[in-house]
Parts: sequence; C-alpha cells; structure tokens
Amino acid sequence: MVNHETPLLQVEKMTTVFQTRKGTVEAVNDISFSITKGETVAIVGESGSGKSVSALSILRLLENTGKVSSGKVLFNNLNLAELKDEEIRKIRGKDIAMVFQDPMSCLDPVYTIGNQIIETIKIHEDLPTKEYVERAIELLRLVGLPDPENRIHVYPHQLSGGQRQRVMIAIALACRPALIIADEPTTALDVTVQAQIMELLKDLQSKFDTSILLVTHDLGVVAEMADRVVVVYAGQVVEQSSVRELFENPQHPYTEALMRSIPRIETDRDQRLQTIKGNVPSLDEIPSGCRFHPRCQFATDKCRIEEPPFYNLGDNRLSKCWLVDPDAEIEISSPGTIKEKTDEDVYDNLDERLGEKELLLDVEELKKHFPITKGILSRTVGHVRAVDGVSFHIHQGETLGLVGESGCGKSTVGRLITGLIDSTKGQVSFAGNDLINSNRKSMKNLRKRMQFVFQDPFSSLNPRMTVLDIIGEPLEVHGLAKGLDKQEKIGELLETVGLSKNDMQKFPHQFSGGQLQRIGIARALATEPDLLICDEAVSALDVSVQAQILNLLKDLQRKMGLSYLFISHDLNVVKYISDRIAVMYMGEIVEVTDSETLFKEPLHPYSKALISAVPVPDPTVDPDRIILKGEVPSPSNPPSGCKFHTRCPMAMEVCKQKKPLMQELSSGHIVSCHLYGEG
Repeated sequence: MVNHETPLLQVEKMTTVFQTRKGTVEAVNDISFSITKGETVAIVGESGSGKSVSALSILRLLENTGKVSSGKVLFNNLNLAELKDEEIRKIRGKDIAMVFQDPMSCLDPVYTIGNQIIETIKIHEDLPTKEYVERAIELLRLVGLPDPENRIHVYPHQLSGGQRQRVMIAIALACRPALIIADEPTTALDVTVQAQIMELLKDLQSKFDTSILLVTHDLGVVAEMADRVVVVYAGQVVEQSSVRELFENPQHPYTEALMRSIPRIETDRDQRLQTIKGNVPSLDEIPSGCRFHPRCQFATDKCRIEEPPFYNLGDNRLSKCWLVDPDAEIEISSPGTIKEKTDEDVYDNLDERLGEKELLLDVEELKKHFPITKGILSRTVGHVRAVDGVSFHIHQGETLGLVGESGCGKSTVGRLITGLIDSTKGQVSFAGNDLINSNRKSMKNLRKRMQFVFQDPFSSLNPRMTVLDIIGEPLEVHGLAKGLDKQEKIGELLETVGLSKNDMQKFPHQFSGGQLQRIGIARALATEPDLLICDEAVSALDVSVQAQILNLLKDLQRKMGLSYLFISHDLNVVKYISDRIAVMYMGEIVEVTDSETLFKEPLHPYSKALISAVPVPDPTVDPDRIILKGEVPSPSNPPSGCKFHTRCPMAMEVCKQKKPLMQELSSGHIVSCHLYGEG
C-alpha cells in the first residue's frame, strides 16, 4: 500500500539552468512534486519538455554547463541541492538509484555484468569477497535472469536487450535503495519484453516497498505503473493528479491533447488522429503568458499575456491553466469524445479501395541465411537464418503491417525486397517484374518505385547537406529533374509533407524530429514511388508528432495511391495504419489477416502474446497478460519443429517434431500452427 503521509522525496520550486553560447537558459522552471514511500510517480511530456532534466537534477547528474539554480530537493528532509559532490555520491546508488533508457550505453562493454554489480556494492558496503559474489547472484536471480551462477561471468554484448535492462535494474537494486528513478526504462524494448520489465518493477516494488519516479512519454505504461502523474511542458509542471483522475478527466489542454494523439487498439482506423499543432518551444524562445498557448485550441488573449497560476482542484490535483478558473466559461472536452467524421477526416474503406486494385508486390518463400565464418581461412561453420521462407503480397493502395520482436527479420525483409542485400532463395515480383533476377539497369528503374523511410531521421539524413541537396539527390540520380525544375519539384514535395518552400536552404539540425521525418518522407516521394517501406518510421517520435506523421502517411496514400510495407513493433500504431498484418517470429510469418480480425480473434499463440502485452492507456483496465517465458532462440541454431514451441504455453509434442504448414482457416486468415490441424 502507498503511504501518503510523509514524502520520501519533496521537490520544491526547482529551477535548472544551462549555460549556452546565447546565455543562460532555463530547462526546468519552478517544478514541484513529491513521492511517498512505496509510491510510483510518473513524469510525462513531449521530448524537450524537461522530463529527463528534472530526474537528472535530483541526483545532480547534469552536464558541466547545467546546475540547479534555485529551489529545494528534499530527500528524507536532506536538501540534495546543497550537498557537496562527495556527499551526493554517497547517496547515489545506495539511497537513490537510476535505471537509464539505453542499457548498452550505460554498461561497460569490457567488464562482466557480475563485476559491474559488485562494483556498485563495493562503493557503499564493505563485505567479504564471497558475499559480493553471492549478492550479485542473488540480484540476478531476483530480476529473473536465467542461470545467474553462469550469467554473472558474461559480458553485456552477450545478452539480449531485455536481459541487459534486467541487469541495469539489478545494479539499481544492489544496495536496496529507497527510490529508483527510471528514465524511459521500456521505450527501446519490444512489447513482450516491456511487459516483463513492467511486471518485474511492480513485483520488486511490492517486495521492498521501493518508490519509483518513472520518466516516460508512453501513456500506456503510465496507466499501468503510476499512482500519480506529473505532466510537464516547456520546463514547467502544467498538471498533477492521480492516474485515474488524469485519464478520466484531464484538466489541462496539453494533457487532453496528448491523450487524443495516441492510436489505441479500439481506435477506428478510418478516423484521423487528433494532433497538437506546432512543436515544444526552444528554451531560448519561451512564449509569454501560458507557454502552451501557441498550440492550444482554447487559447484566449489572457493566455497570451498572463502566465496562469496553479489552481488547486482538491485531492492533491493541480492545473496550471486559466480554463480551470471557476470564472472561466470554456470547458475542456473529455478525451473519450471523438470528433464527428467529415469527408476530409474519413479514409476510404478497405474493400472500396482494394476491391479492383492490382497486385503490386508478391513475395514467395524469401530466404536470407548469413554465413558464420571461423578461422584464418574464414570457413563457413553455420548460418544465421535471418529470413527463412517468408511469403506475402501487397496490392496497390494497401498497407501491410509487419510485426514481431526485435531480431525476427522484419527489417531484413524490407532490404531484401529493395535489393539492398541479396537473397539466398525465393522470388520477389514487383508490378509483374522479377526483382531477384533483374539486371542492374532494370533494378535501378524498379528501385525508384520502391523507397525507404527509416526509423531515425537524424542518422539517415546527411547533416552537411541542405534540404535542397537531400531531396534533390534522388532526382538527379534517376535523371528526373535538374536546375530550376529541380527546385520547383523540391518546393512542391516540401509543401506536400506540410513544410515550406523556404525550408530548402536549411540544414537538418535546424528542424525538430517530426520535421526531419517529414523531410525523409519527401525524399522518399521524390521518385514518385508506388511502394514505401516504412521501417519503424514513427517509433522514435513523441505521441503528438507520431500522430502527425501517421495522418500524413494516410493522406498521401489517399491522394497518391501509395502502398506501404509498415514495419514496427508498436502494435497500436500498426493496428491503426494497416489494412492487413503479418506476424513474424524467427524469420517466418506465423499469421496473416486483416488488422481488425487479428486484434479481435488472433489464432497463433505468439500473436495472442504480442497483443496481450500491449500497454493499455486506461488505468481502470487490468490487462490479462500472456507473459512469454525464456528468450528468443538463436537464429543460428533454431529449435526443431515449430520455432515457437520453446516459449509457447500451448506447445504439444508434435510442435517439437514437425514444422506446421501455413493454412487458410477463413477468408484471408492464414496461420501456421498445429493447434488447427496438421495443415
């Protein structure tokens, strides 16, 4: 039970500043919140809102240019902001521990995980050597890492992403801290691993009565994990509430807008997602008055001029908005209220769009086995079966979602289709043309009709090139436009994706993440393709920006008749944008059907586990999770029979011996599983 009497951590009017070339800027302004023993408090908001800076400020882990300039950070009534460096070091790791987003960048690659756990214990406790090892093994067992006696000797690169995150949690628990600060602990994980980590954190919290400060932008995780929520925007807290009240009746337009931006499993895919216009303001260009007013649909002249105070709405509920003033005449609508469909908002029905459409892409038994070499002579000693007999098709104007855990071969399939890597076996037909056996010239002509939109626009766009050169490059490579014609074409492409012609002389660093993704889409559209392969194209974006990009992709599909292969591990997004979905496991497709049917009546046990693991952005729902045991087997040594049988809760003896064949159980619903007969 949560103790609401005495705060364990009390942050009072904390302001954090950074020294920049333009002078001093405030990253966090007068933030206040508290955490009691055994409580989970979530800090949510878009990137750049000050979530992580607030968490790092508590432990004084800021860069050299940053510092807490005013306010108090009281931990058991001790002001952390006033402690000397050697004093705060005694608290870090012992009383307050931190779990970071990317364990691979936090774990030392040259030390075993056992040494790294022991190092943390040694800093704060003096124990006999044997007890250090025993404590490390106990911690690994506690966080659910299999075979901890042997795993203590392995290195970080020998573990999966979920296992590395468990090691990070073990290090955080090494000295039994009273408070754990978890900064996006599940963002980079698959839904199945994410579900395991969330269950682990909840179990550990109940065992040790540990408090958790959860920093995240995933409202589904917030709904399942948090007791209370602190919503931050542009460095300020704009709303505080219990998790249930926040989701039932948000009292700030920003909170309400964030919730409307989320694609949910129950969201009608024919309905546009509601978005938040604009972006989080730069720290050196903070608006006057209410900081959210340039993006707020309810903004008044008063909002533009005067900064609103915090209104206490009772039961520890606060909102920094003029609209909750008892004298205000405007009310914020409920997040459950969906705008009525209009001709502009509603997308065409799948049957209407695809009824007479031609087959665009046909993939048959596609395989890619990467050789494993050994010795000076690089002899082949085995193969990694990255893609092992994949078949599917896409019609003109259709979106096929491709889902599965990391490492299942989704991205490799996309690269095989476009010829970026050579296939081991199989057939790929695009618009009636054989891609596998095409010569270089034919492949170049076909490749311009298939384009990639990558996950991370920051790394996929050349930082030394202007937008003009970035988008213009494919036009020149394929001889489509030059000179003034090229500039005019680029201007049209920028306007098509919602940017301005004036942006073409800018460099990538001058844009936000969402704008960069729009530039990536404009570049992909430059060759007038028929098929876009979107490889985790929205997974790195905030929910508000993600909604903008998803709406854009649907608009472009409706206007230009584009087809999409949409690769992602975010099932909410895939459900919303896809006509049909193919589920992959260890290089094979195990189920294919339309998106509505898959989420209502999944047939394969793996599909059921994936869907059950999706975080539900509703604190009143207690999801019935299917937690998969064990890790994904190595693709270089896959299990016999059905590859999923080692983790399947419904595995039978035949599953271990015989590989199931694909069979169509109903119109368009194909599955590979022994539960439905021999096939």
